[in-house]
Amino acid sequence: MKSGQVATEMAARYFRLFVNRLAYTVQSHRPGDRGKHYYYRPRDGRRLSQEAVRAHLNGQITIGIYALNPKTQRSKWVAIDADYDNALDDLLKLQWELRRDGVEAALEKSRRGAHLWILCEKPLLARDCRIYIYNLALRLKVPVKGGAGLADGIEVFPRQDELRPEEFGNAIRGPLGIHRGAHKRYWFYGADYKIEAQLNYLERLKRITEPEMQHFIAGLDMPQEFRPRPKIELPPFDPNRREFRILDFVPAKRRRSGNYWTRCPSCAAQGKDKAGDNLAISVADPRKYKCWAGCTREMIRSALGKPISVRSAS
Repeated sequence: MKSGQVATEMAARYFRLFVNRLAYTVQSHRPGDRGKHYYYRPRDGRRLSQEAVRAHLNGQITIGIYALNPKTQRSKWVAIDADYDNALDDLLKLQWELRRDGVEAALEKSRRGAHLWILCEKPLLARDCRIYIYNLALRLKVPVKGGAGLADGIEVFPRQDELRPEEFGNAIRGPLGIHRGAHKRYWFYGADYKIEAQLNYLERLKRITEPEMQHFIAGLDMPQEFRPRPKIELPPFDPNRREFRILDFVPAKRRRSGNYWTRCPSCAAQGKDKAGDNLAISVADPRKYKCWAGCTREMIRSALGKPISVRSAS
């Protein structure tokens, strides 16, 4: 083994800490046409292995990991991502309050902010984890992206209460990997900046148990403003039907993975999305569009001067 390389044994320890399902993503080594290093699922359908984790820790690749396993609807960890102004202050506030509950959360640096990680003794129901964190954020007045129309705020992984078997949910960059765009490894505070020291630190953290979680959320439910909205069943797409067409208001700058990608009008109104690729619009059905920075459909329509009427479903 070359000097500085991570041993297989350390990759196995990382696997036990963070891998809850074998689907994963890989960050591209080369930037896309907008300068971003996108994540993609391996095209050959390969599953995450300890060897891939070792390559991640050695800086050869950078993986994204999924919190929620659709077979169990449970997660081995909770990650709170924050990358806005004063994000670190909010994460420290959450970390302090979690500690008061007896929950040890590990703070990891990131490119634009930080991530706060909570490890579980055994995988916990994603819904319970989300109820706990969202109520905690509400109590501390920590902003949540998408809540109350906010474009900035924390993001909680797992991002969903549950998934269908064929769904993946949202991945987050695996800790201790090298960000391909920044060419930098981001470490956890509280331990020396060496892989083994970081793993030792993470393994010493007290992990949240299921009885503790049930105690924390007793009598609580997901706050109304953060509950997933019921999916609207749209009739088959008919290009001749008169209805709101987002492509009449925004240009399709490029096409990738079945979507058009362009600048989000809501982000632009806030002076964001400089790369101009936060908004994805389905090629097959342009009525389906999503801002990957968290802007809601209402925010996007309002920014275009075409607010959604109460009776409209488009």
